[in-house]
Amino acid sequence: MIKTVAYLGLGTMGSGMASNLLKAGYKLTVWNRSAEKCEPFARKGARVADTATSLREQQGYAKRDADFLDAPVFWQQK
Repeated sequence: MIKTVAYLGLGTMGSGMASNLLKAGYKLTVWNRSAEKCEPFARKGARVADTATSLREQQGYAKRDADFLDAPVFWQQK
């Protein structure tokens, strides 16, 4: 089972999906180009990345081992 999830893009669809991931107990790291959209997730326990690139680095992702699961971009850590 996936334990750690990184989610980029917290618009209408992304916010709902990220909220459901948190409710389901996943360790979540989020990033959005408008940082204020990350604040509600941080209050609920999500980590917030400074940049999309730092999100990948914080989570230990390398391009070769990222799995693209959904749009907006969504990776699972192996």
